[in-house]
Amino acid sequence: MKKPSNKHSKSTSKLRIIGGEWRSRQLPIPDIEGLRPTTDRVRETVFNWLNFEVPGARCLDLFCGSGALGLEALSRGAKDCTFVELNKQVAQQIQQNLKTLNAPQGQVVHSDALSFLQRPSEAYDLIFLDPPFRKGLLDQVIPALDSQWLKSGAHIYIERESEKELPPLPDNWQLLKEKKAGQLTFALYCAM
Repeated sequence: MKKPSNKHSKSTSKLRIIGGEWRSRQLPIPDIEGLRPTTDRVRETVFNWLNFEVPGARCLDLFCGSGALGLEALSRGAKDCTFVELNKQVAQQIQQNLKTLNAPQGQVVHSDALSFLQRPSEAYDLIFLDPPFRKGLLDQVIPALDSQWLKSGAHIYIERESEKELPPLPDNWQLLKEKKAGQLTFALYCAM
């Protein structure tokens, strides 16, 4: 049986901002297989953890997907956010959503995460790592996040499938919080 086209059109999926300046705003996200925005419940927990860290922070949403984490940070007063996304259609939608929100402090980079990390950059206060599941990307990206990318005291958020162990983390990353939600484990670290 054919599904109704209006129910599954590319712009029918929505992302809801849950706090801050854009609270309750709903933004379109492409209906693409594997694109799984961080749930409202998980985002609420994470941003409660980060309540005092977000205002004025420079943020990097490295595998941004829908942009849920970076947009939430901007809504809550982050100074700026760089959104890195490999899928061109998804990157264009994030750019459009930033335009809709009149958010020039958001920058979209159409690139894969490892290529992006080869570039010189200023360090960030807050980095979101929520890569596509079951592709081993954390194993490749975490070693590339050296001191060039992290300010002293920077926070790193990692979202992963619960059955997957984390690769070895840098010695100066201290676990602050960790929680499970179904088959998802999410954690917050601080680079000391």
